Amino acid sequence: MAGIRVTEVDWQSLKNGVAHHTQEYPCPELVVRRGHTFTLVLELSRPLEDQETIIFTVETGPQASEDRHTKAVFQISEPEVGKTWTAVKEAETENTVTVSISSPPNAVIGRYLMSTRVSSRRKHNDRKLGEFVLLFNPWCPEDDVFLASEEERQEYVLNDSGIIFRGVEKHIRAQGWNYGQFEEDILNICLSILDRSPLYQDDPAIDVSCRHDPIYVTRAISAMVNSNNDRGVVQGQWQGKYGGGTSPLHWRGSVAILHKWFKGRFKPVKYGQCWVFAGVMCTVLRCLGIATRVVSNFNSAHDTDRNLSVDKYVDSFRRTLEDLTEDSMWNFHVWNESWFARQDLGPSYNGWQVLDATPQEESEGVFRCGPASVTAIREGDVHLAHDGPFVFAEVNADYVTWLWHEDESRERVYSDTKKIGRCISTKAVGSDSRVDITSFYKYPEGSRKERQVYRKAVRKLFGVEASGRRSRVRRASGRGLWREDLLEPATKPSITGKFKMLEPPMLGHDLRLALCLANLTSRAQRVRVNLSGATILYTRRPVAEILHESHTVRLGPEEEKKIPITIAYSQYKEDLTEDKKILLAAMCFVTKGEKLLVEKDITLEDVITIKVLGPAMVGVAVVVKVTVVNPLLETVEDCMLMVEGSGLLQGQLSIDVPSLEPQERASVQFNITPSKSGPRQLQVDLVSPYFPDIKGFVIIHVATAK
Repeated sequence: MAGIRVTEVDWQSLKNGVAHHTQEYPCPELVVRRGHTFTLVLELSRPLEDQETIIFTVETGPQASEDRHTKAVFQISEPEVGKTWTAVKEAETENTVTVSISSPPNAVIGRYLMSTRVSSRRKHNDRKLGEFVLLFNPWCPEDDVFLASEEERQEYVLNDSGIIFRGVEKHIRAQGWNYGQFEEDILNICLSILDRSPLYQDDPAIDVSCRHDPIYVTRAISAMVNSNNDRGVVQGQWQGKYGGGTSPLHWRGSVAILHKWFKGRFKPVKYGQCWVFAGVMCTVLRCLGIATRVVSNFNSAHDTDRNLSVDKYVDSFRRTLEDLTEDSMWNFHVWNESWFARQDLGPSYNGWQVLDATPQEESEGVFRCGPASVTAIREGDVHLAHDGPFVFAEVNADYVTWLWHEDESRERVYSDTKKIGRCISTKAVGSDSRVDITSFYKYPEGSRKERQVYRKAVRKLFGVEASGRRSRVRRASGRGLWREDLLEPATKPSITGKFKMLEPPMLGHDLRLALCLANLTSRAQRVRVNLSGATILYTRRPVAEILHESHTVRLGPEEEKKIPITIAYSQYKEDLTEDKKILLAAMCFVTKGEKLLVEKDITLEDVITIKVLGPAMVGVAVVVKVTVVNPLLETVEDCMLMVEGSGLLQGQLSIDVPSLEPQERASVQFNITPSKSGPRQLQVDLVSPYFPDIKGFVIIHVATAK
């Protein structure tokens, strides 16, 4: 009898792709998910005899071994349920065998090589069948990344676009983001990110063997999405200067960034800020099969000394003293949550895990953050892995402003235990709505439970009991711990103040507002008001002062007065950053030494509208109409529309916009031809050398061709 060999393999890519929810990947090789069976049809040089069987070998990574679970050798046998690779014969014709292959639900993920040989009396060499990619499987109940809801799997694994919330707490704005995890080469690039990690470079065999664990993989990706300790994907920049690179606000999605990193031989891409890091990490983790979402935290603390307090030092005009102030409170900060079990902590901490690729603080010597269990953060279990204290502070720290005197004494002029960690937001499942998930991170501010959790976190962090509503523990120049009660003074303030906009704050227009002061007492009071204003980055770091003036106001008994304020466009246009943010402050000095600090963060508004003129269908051109408004009181030229959308057009589209007269409204039309059905996100930005980008997006529901 002549020898036998496998002459051809049919990977059944379409059938397996549908069964494994991987049909969107455009890879030449088969892509499947662990813990589920996939089917192969093998063509043989002759029929199998009774005593012959087919033996499979699958291996991944260098120095693959069965001991490290990076290699498995198995043969066609009876169906088995267990944590091993198996092969079951489904059908057999004269020269073909249909086989179902099962991988264990905790298999190492990555690119595998499969080879076969036929067992018989003769010695046969293995025949390489080819490569396939194995991913995490949120559809498999035995996989650590299992997610029970099909709607959530569609959103958090398969949706290739999303929304990132930015702005300020009282003016939250939605920005579209193209994750594009199914675009050309993206899966290959995501696997390359793991292979470029220092963990892999140090010991490739051990690193690959750990890739069965979502805790290990997500922590590695958190480090690799930023470039601080390695040749990671994105280089951060928070100075407002983006020479030699791309402004973080110019990115519309992850695809261009990942392609640039890969084609540039792993040179970090310039530049990113928090939402860029979060958008890229969401792409990578969804691509690898881990349910992931983007989360925005408004008034987010960056607590550098881990004392659960953000301390700001200012002068008498509320200008930040940078050399004294190390902590900061960002208008917003964006991170990720991924869904998986915490085998290291126990089932109580399964579910959403915080991951943050923005390089803020080192974790075990590397700029990365997480995974930190959201449940652990809510319950104050900050001692649990990984990075609980930093995340707890981001949503729970106190906000304190100190007035610094010339004699180097300091005086607390503002403290708020509720300001930080507001409106924690993510995109709703199946819609563009914003969902507030603050209650997942902390109990209601001021509640008994919230106070208990805070005291527990202080005990875990410092080994001391916290007394009072917010008792603060500080490290003081290495002299151990000292505590200062943050309870508000027993005496009630004698005046109140707030800023009120008189007109909506529009980009390109003068700002008109008023400082409203009210005397709460039955006696007249004299108030000196130092007003200041600055253009700022979204981290609240000042860029340039645009307002500096003093007023003296006499308030009669229980009287209210308004101080009108106008900031001309000419005062702020040169120093406005692409964040389009301005911070106003009033430091009020009242008789008898009382002081009041009033602040307002302003985000300038703009307008762009996008309409699809007719039904959208795969393979059929449809017209898109974009209406823009020149926000300035001057003519602008050289404007462009930048258009992007996975499944709607290939790459990016740039369209010239005619010269725009002052405040002119104009419309531009162009065609797109969708290539994929379902809800698709189209992003359109108006880009101009005269003003920051104006960004918009629309969801287009694309029907399949009839």
